[in-house]
Amino acid sequence: MNFTNLLHHVAIVERAGPDPVVRDVVYDSRQVAPGAVFVAMLGGTTDGNRYVENAIQQGAVAIVTDSQTTWTQLRAMHSDCAVARVEHGRRALAGVSANFFGHPEKKLHLSGVTGTNGKTTTTYLLESMLRSADRACVLVGTIEYHVAREIRPSPHTTPESRDLFQLFAEGVAAGATEAVMEVSSHALDQGRVWGLHWDTAVFTNLTQDHLDYHGDMESYFMAKTKMFTGTGAPPPRVAVIHTADAYGQRLSGLAKQAGCDVVEYCMDRGDFRAEDVRLAANATRFRMMTPTGALELQTHLAGPVNVLNLLAASAAAMARGLTLEEIARGVENIAHVPGRFQTVDCGQPFTVAIDYAHTDDALRNVTRLARLLAAPRHGRVITVFGCGGDRDRGKRPRMGRAAGEGSDFVVVTSDNPRSEDPGSILAEILPGVEESGVKFAVEVDRARAIQLAIAEARENDVVVIAGKGHEKVQVLRDRTIPFDDAEEARHALIWSDPVNSC
Repeated sequence: MNFTNLLHHVAIVERAGPDPVVRDVVYDSRQVAPGAVFVAMLGGTTDGNRYVENAIQQGAVAIVTDSQTTWTQLRAMHSDCAVARVEHGRRALAGVSANFFGHPEKKLHLSGVTGTNGKTTTTYLLESMLRSADRACVLVGTIEYHVAREIRPSPHTTPESRDLFQLFAEGVAAGATEAVMEVSSHALDQGRVWGLHWDTAVFTNLTQDHLDYHGDMESYFMAKTKMFTGTGAPPPRVAVIHTADAYGQRLSGLAKQAGCDVVEYCMDRGDFRAEDVRLAANATRFRMMTPTGALELQTHLAGPVNVLNLLAASAAAMARGLTLEEIARGVENIAHVPGRFQTVDCGQPFTVAIDYAHTDDALRNVTRLARLLAAPRHGRVITVFGCGGDRDRGKRPRMGRAAGEGSDFVVVTSDNPRSEDPGSILAEILPGVEESGVKFAVEVDRARAIQLAIAEARENDVVVIAGKGHEKVQVLRDRTIPFDDAEEARHALIWSDPVNSC
């Protein structure tokens, strides 16, 4: 492909230089190889325009830049280099990447899920349902990526557009016809999904998170709305929206104005709703009411929040043309979602569950589920949690209050402190814990905190280890170390009772 074809339908301010053959599209100068086009753009933490000279030295044959200064310097110092100046760097990256990979997004039916909580489980459920109808899928999300049935690590919930189009192209080559994605507010705000036309878009909820990035809840909400009003493409054909959420009610109106066919779901009303809900440990049963009839569902996914996730995924699956029977088969085929109320069983007389809950709303949901499981046998809820460093500080006391109100004993500890002092983070959590009146302990070392909670547990208790879920590392100021909550729990259980075997 030559440079001219690569720029097809990309909004160019000005262009100069030759028309070289392009062998790759790169936005990280460290990955430039001879024949590549380097897209130099202003990012969230750095400016790619600082690395243009490095890219040229490594063999870049063309530069796409969003900087007038870079354009001027290139024309003066590298007149033999092809260059194009654009207004929006990330939008240009999406356009040239789509062209380079042959527009694989047009060969896939795209389903996106956005919201503060529930994205991962909803996407796993929807993918399982689509597979039950013999549809090969690309899955993009927090835990891992799936390309047809190949599993890959997930560096980002929603990757940069160039990497996304490559995943799509590889999925199409492997026979995929569907793509199911978690779509973060950062990705929507930054334009990482620019140009994608969602067939089906799902909104789960909106609670406080990421205000370190967005600043306030209204800006956070407005980032989410972009998925339903169009991100450089027409709005979604179908919008599946949780309208028990106040933001969901607003979004429903905006989606209708944009021309979407809106499908609403709630526990007790809407197009998709639940009746006769029966909850137990590692099991949920309910009757799902849909526009085409009722369906009895049974799943290993526990708790009211997973009823909502099932309603959302089922509504999206039906929008993609699945029958009730195919939906039911997809639910049966999924035993658990990694790090989402994932139990650790070493033969102990109490429950230990690992969960990704890292907002106050998610923490309330998971401790509420733990209470439902513990209460019938007079057990207690013991919660271990912390808050991430270099993230929204405003949610720290809120999470402390949520943990305290939902638990009988709380252990406050570290959770990816990053560049911050762990003790300072804990100090911002504690006012909320203290306000709840719960009995608590503070242990900055997460491994020892898990040991402390498990040593405290008695028969019929439920120990919730929250915040990291599927993650396998702990991010510290100066290094990243291996750390797996599930493995640490197993070690603690064996240490507390050597008779146990995991």
